[in-house]
Amino acid sequence: MPKTTAPPDDIPFEKALEELESIVARMEEGKLPLEESLAAYQRGAELLRHCEGKLSAAQARIAVLEGDVLKDLPTAES
Repeated sequence: MPKTTAPPDDIPFEKALEELESIVARMEEGKLPLEESLAAYQRGAELLRHCEGKLSAAQARIAVLEGDVLKDLPTAES
């Protein structure tokens, strides 16, 4: 997978999560040199904050749509 260097704010949630998963997998292998590990950790932390922010914003939008009462989304059977 090509290394993405775009600021997290410019990346859609799904792409950020995909990149974060890739970083975690590479780091778990334990074969990265120290400098690459540090850079990967920093990038992963940025992506994690980005994803958490996107999820919080989505939750806030749902709460507003539901009149400040957060409800479960209806299932396909409902």
